[in-house]
Amino acid sequence: MTAIVVSYQPEFAALARLLTAVSPQVGRVVVVDNGSGAEVDTWLRGHFPGVECLRLKQNYGIAYAQNRGIEWAAQQGATSRVLLLDQDSEPELDMVAALLAVLQRLVDDGHPVACVGARYTDDRQDNPPPFLRLHGLRLERCPCLTPDSVLAVEYLIASGCLIPLPVLEQVGGMREDLFIDYVDIEWGLRAKRFGYQSFGVCRARMKHNLGCDPIKFGERYIPLHSPLRHYYHFRNAVLLYRESWVPLNWKLVDGWRLLLKYGFYGIFAKPRLAHWRLMTLGLWHGLRGKSGKLERD
Repeated sequence: MTAIVVSYQPEFAALARLLTAVSPQVGRVVVVDNGSGAEVDTWLRGHFPGVECLRLKQNYGIAYAQNRGIEWAAQQGATSRVLLLDQDSEPELDMVAALLAVLQRLVDDGHPVACVGARYTDDRQDNPPPFLRLHGLRLERCPCLTPDSVLAVEYLIASGCLIPLPVLEQVGGMREDLFIDYVDIEWGLRAKRFGYQSFGVCRARMKHNLGCDPIKFGERYIPLHSPLRHYYHFRNAVLLYRESWVPLNWKLVDGWRLLLKYGFYGIFAKPRLAHWRLMTLGLWHGLRGKSGKLERD
């Protein structure tokens, strides 16, 4: 199995924790660096000489980097599975074993598995985020009621996601023109269209920092991203709504959530004007069908 770690201007201490944790759990590790420069390659050779590095000339986005990593794994002879990871994740020492055990059990039971993914915790939040499942016109929060719970879900975040390569061959890779955000959602929905199901594995655990410091709102912590990330989030959501194959109930449920986010972040995210401007630009570009990397003046 090959672990594919996507990096962009990484904090080396965090990257070291990730590589130290995952390297003993897999056969190969490759870091696909999205245009950070030669220092990532140099640092890896000095600290993790067994880890391969694919240096991209510029930041082509997370989907492009993941696809290049998947292609590299196949070229090295991988035929079974790949594990996707972000630079700010830290798997527990038995995470991969837990994912593998559940994947094998599901396959043996005849389930068409798209992927299995870990439960993550963000140290800046009180509670681990639940897995999500669409039921009619509701997006249900599916908490881990027992350590051994395995939950059928609509999609999984890419980091900590174990994907069989034959599924990628049939469903296709990550959608590169999205650049970042909604890439994992789009792939999960597409895999389901092909008849495959994603599963969250409660026993597989990792630490993962999602975005910037969250906003405390009452008793909840609301994830927060930069204004630029909000551009991609809102644009790519609308691009998905434009796809005829995406289920109508997903569009309605996610569209309502997007509207709530637009109001919430427009009021509470600082700097407000920057967030509002880039969210609005994202909506406009999504309606126009504009994709790819945002070229800024």
